[in-house]
Amino acid sequence: MYEGHKISVVLPTYKEKKSIRKVINSFFATKFVDEVVVVNNNAEKGTDAEIKKTLPARAGKARLVYEPIQGYGPAFRRAIKEAKGDWIIVSEPDGTFKGKDLERFLVYAKDYDVVLGTRTSQISAFSGFGMGIVRKFANVIEAKTIEVLFNSVALTDVGCAYKLFKKSSLKKIMPLWSNTKSALFNTELVLLTVSLKIPFVEIPITYQKRVGKSSVVGNWYHVIKWAIIIQTYIFYFWIKYLILKKDKHKQ
Repeated sequence: MYEGHKISVVLPTYKEKKSIRKVINSFFATKFVDEVVVVNNNAEKGTDAEIKKTLPARAGKARLVYEPIQGYGPAFRRAIKEAKGDWIIVSEPDGTFKGKDLERFLVYAKDYDVVLGTRTSQISAFSGFGMGIVRKFANVIEAKTIEVLFNSVALTDVGCAYKLFKKSSLKKIMPLWSNTKSALFNTELVLLTVSLKIPFVEIPITYQKRVGKSSVVGNWYHVIKWAIIIQTYIFYFWIKYLILKKDKHKQ
């Protein structure tokens, strides 16, 4: 609980058996978290056992949910729908994010409906040590593209999974998100927030090297390929947004 608001943390899991227990415990250790919802998305064997070993909190151990539809998008959508909190923290259990950064999100949520983490901050204490230079600047370029196309407030990262959403903002976003199964879901959440004019702010977070290897950006050529996919998706979303806006104006 934080100033009367119930706090939920949602974590989808697929290949994070080695890191997930530590991550869950780090969120409970903040003393602000009322529940941690973990969605098992056909996760590797032994993951459930690690989740069940998590330290008890005021609301009990992490709540385990199963999502049979494979993919990053379905796992996150299910996790968000399952959350009961007033403020919902979206994150990943691969060891890249720190539970202790949670309070920073909560402080900013007093004034904003959505708080987005950024891994590309130039603040030395929080700079993206877990990112290569190509991946880092690809995220900045993509974020600035959104900022210019939608005339939004400052954006420096489109792929950071560490975010806070107030329940009221998710009620506006959820009916509009697509059925994408990929990690484009992260970018889609940013685009929907910006296009719906939901008040948001970006804050620097600690970003560490993940435990294990990423299947999305594990190699430099995957990073370049993924950057092209994201940039293309941003323009696709923008064109669709303009068409819908024009149609509404005609009505």
